[in-house]
Amino acid sequence: MRQILFSGVIGLFLTLVGTPLLIKLLARKGYGQYIRDDGPREHHGKRGTPTMGGIAFILATLIAYAITKVITGEDPTLPGILVLFLMAGMGLVGFLDDYIKIVKQRSLGLRAKAKMAGQLIVGVTFAVLALNFPDGRGQTPASDKLSFTQDFGWSLGPVIFVIWALFMILAMSNGVNLTDGLDGLATGASVMVFGAYTFIGVWQYQESCVNAETLTNPAACFEVRDPLDLAVVASALMGACFGFLWWNTSPAKIFMGDTGSLALGGALAALAIVSRTELLLALLGGLFVLITMSVVIQVGSFRLTGKRVFRMAPLQHHFELKGWSEVLVVVRFWIIQGMCVIVGLGLFYAGWAAGK
Repeated sequence: MRQILFSGVIGLFLTLVGTPLLIKLLARKGYGQYIRDDGPREHHGKRGTPTMGGIAFILATLIAYAITKVITGEDPTLPGILVLFLMAGMGLVGFLDDYIKIVKQRSLGLRAKAKMAGQLIVGVTFAVLALNFPDGRGQTPASDKLSFTQDFGWSLGPVIFVIWALFMILAMSNGVNLTDGLDGLATGASVMVFGAYTFIGVWQYQESCVNAETLTNPAACFEVRDPLDLAVVASALMGACFGFLWWNTSPAKIFMGDTGSLALGGALAALAIVSRTELLLALLGGLFVLITMSVVIQVGSFRLTGKRVFRMAPLQHHFELKGWSEVLVVVRFWIIQGMCVIVGLGLFYAGWAAGK
């Protein structure tokens, strides 16, 4: 359990100290944020704020995990490494997009096909690796079954599993990206979800089928590979995002950019897949789902009827245009996200209790 504490504290410290150094570097090079002219007028003052801040918490998470392993003498695990791989890989795709937009002054960043190709390569690699390399008990990092609080139903097979994993990765990455429109909104929401996955990892470790002979009710055990290390990774992410939030909250001194939003979305999807809580993620990350659906509804309504449901999508900008201050929107959306996490963890516990 020391690993969880160490990884979270180290991640927090690294972003608290490292983010202002990154801000100075990005500001010196003039890597500032582009602001849409059709958005809320209050956002125009943010033009030029350093972006690509996701670099800070990506590096902090990787370093925190590595230092934790050195301090504790514990070996890294394949599921933990796979989560970090997907986070870093998606972050690299986002970094290239940000770099081209800001440094090369091409407003659309990566070409759509190139961006999608990058995400597909990283996602397929993750999904294929997750179904291979069984441990001594024959357990691979991921399962090809659907899961809510545990695996259920029939096997999807490797091909459909890869497609399903790609859908989750792209959906969560886009969800975090759409949410990252107000200072601190996506970062604070992510902290809550990573906190939930830290708890889930600890609970799965305590009730793991590996220790079935010592459990009071082995029928309710979790068939998850290396859940404690998943909690270590989630704690590192939670701490790193918490430290980044200090600089990203209103008025933001730095934005995460696509570098950060794609990385966070990838990490969330990876944690859900390897912890066997795939469908539960839709509730734990309820704010990201809500904001994504607002865009789907807006686009669908306009194409079908020529009318808009919201003043502006994503949803947070609709409330800004209604007169809510940015801070008010962020805090109320954080409350919604907090409620989603509470309900999600409640269902996770209820699923375990029902198996007793």
